[in-house]
Amino acid sequence: MQIPIFTVDAFTNQPFSGNPAAVCLLENDLDEDLHQKIATEMNLSETAFIRKLHPGDDFTKSSCFGLRWFTPANEVPLCGHATLASAAVLFHIKKNTNSVLTFVTLSGELKAKQVGDHIVLDLPVYSTYPQVLQEVEELVKAAVGDLVVQDLRYSPDTKKLLVRLSDAYERSVLEELQVRAQRFLQVEKTGKVKGLILTLKGDSTGKDKGHDFYSRYFAPWYGVLEDPVTGSAHAVLSSYWSEQLGKKEMLACQCSRRGGELKISLRDHGRVDIAGQSAVVLKGSLTF
Repeated sequence: MQIPIFTVDAFTNQPFSGNPAAVCLLENDLDEDLHQKIATEMNLSETAFIRKLHPGDDFTKSSCFGLRWFTPANEVPLCGHATLASAAVLFHIKKNTNSVLTFVTLSGELKAKQVGDHIVLDLPVYSTYPQVLQEVEELVKAAVGDLVVQDLRYSPDTKKLLVRLSDAYERSVLEELQVRAQRFLQVEKTGKVKGLILTLKGDSTGKDKGHDFYSRYFAPWYGVLEDPVTGSAHAVLSSYWSEQLGKKEMLACQCSRRGGELKISLRDHGRVDIAGQSAVVLKGSLTF
């Protein structure tokens, strides 16, 4: 059996930066257990599987596809960067002729469209609520050590904990923070956290491209110690920072070692447009 596979760096226009995802194009049904085996073999934070929904569908002409995402450890309900990577393969490699693509996923229907040299994802927005420190104190301490925490929020829909560092810190403090995410698994006792976001208000002096906020994201519960650039985390961050800054249009930077940039536009009815660029770095076939 042969399956076309691509590696796409998402939320960047530079190869070897942003967040890499593997994308598989499924001409036929794939045995259920092979999804996970392939994702484990690829060993990227996410492997996406695009499937045809009807017998006559075509990767170049059809506008609606099924989409699933797997980490090396398990299937996940939402992945922004692998959705962007999937749209990039259909638009740029398969030369899909539609202006908008629809993906049927575990998080409902997600849309992707081309706007200039960006792909815009239509994702759900997830609200956050104040989180009592005592309940997650060990986890926060493991993440940030003695740094001052300005705000603590929890997103029940996504099981993500948002830790905002003090506005007194600069971007370099977040970038240089040594985080041993593997320890989170031992110290998170509540069972309710499956992802940890560290975030910091942007530099309003405009020295740094005018980013509204910075972040890093850790998900050892899904086998991903640190994710380079995370669309799903920004579905949480966008609602939080929109509320804090009083803005609907924002530019975000995820300060991982590879780094990436996301353009955010909050819309009505609990949706957010997250735009990013992409670079296809590998084309090939899985053979088994």
